[in-house]
Amino acid sequence: QVQLVESGGGLVQPGGSLRLSCAASGVTLSSYAIAWYRQAPGKERELVAAIIRYGSSTHYADSVKGRFTISRDSAKNTVYLQMNSLKPEDTAVYYCNRGNDWGKGTLVTVSS
Repeated sequence: QVQLVESGGGLVQPGGSLRLSCAASGVTLSSYAIAWYRQAPGKERELVAAIIRYGSSTHYADSVKGRFTISRDSAKNTVYLQMNSLKPEDTAVYYCNRGNDWGKGTLVTVSS
């Protein structure tokens, strides 16, 4: 059974940083494309960043380019989302995704 568990969310001031983690069991993350999505209150879920399987090629939403970085640690079977220069509009629940598998999400709140 595949489980994706996100962690690392919290409250941060504008301009601050957070690193989200997506730890997996039942699946080897490096064998798949993995994505981070987010859903803000009252809005649809949107793709934030993705990393292809095996390699290091990445994709980012325009709204986070230059601020967020997705990476993976194959030894830890974990994918990360480093978020810098956070803005209030980054406030959302962030989800890890592999195909039809989703984690339960971690809440990021950017507020002063």
